[in-house]
Amino acid sequence: MTELPLTIALETPNDDTAIDRLHARTFGPGRFARTAFRIREQVGHARALSFTARVGTMLVGSVRLTAVHIGSTPALLLGPLTVEPPFQSVGIGARLMDAALTAARAAGHRLVILVGDEPYYARFGFKRVPPGAVTLPGPVDPARLLVAELVEGAFAGVSGQVNG
Repeated sequence: MTELPLTIALETPNDDTAIDRLHARTFGPGRFARTAFRIREQVGHARALSFTARVGTMLVGSVRLTAVHIGSTPALLLGPLTVEPPFQSVGIGARLMDAALTAARAAGHRLVILVGDEPYYARFGFKRVPPGAVTLPGPVDPARLLVAELVEGAFAGVSGQVNG
């Protein structure tokens, strides 16, 4: 595939409807029952840390970060990261991840957690949370609960439940 004319930009309120439709197409109605969705529903995402991807004027991807706490420690919850199926596997998700994590570091954030596939997210510095160290207020496969330190050593001693 030739290089796409891709634009990564901060999310704006004008993007909300297109992003909601993208989430509906890629995750379906089951997304509302997921624990991470329930947390994000309680606290609005940080628009200054959330990005869209467009090919021309067409929205093809989105990533959002939401401010949360792990116990009393501030952190960010990443997700959802979404790319339109025809545009997957061409690096759009990686570009969105890089933009979001770079913005989070620049804003002084120290930790990012997510529920996702370790083989994909490991390249961005995510590692599996040690069993029992962090809980969510609902069911989550512990093998999919991941954390990335934006500042070395930021996860040392952190434990507790994730809350908004």
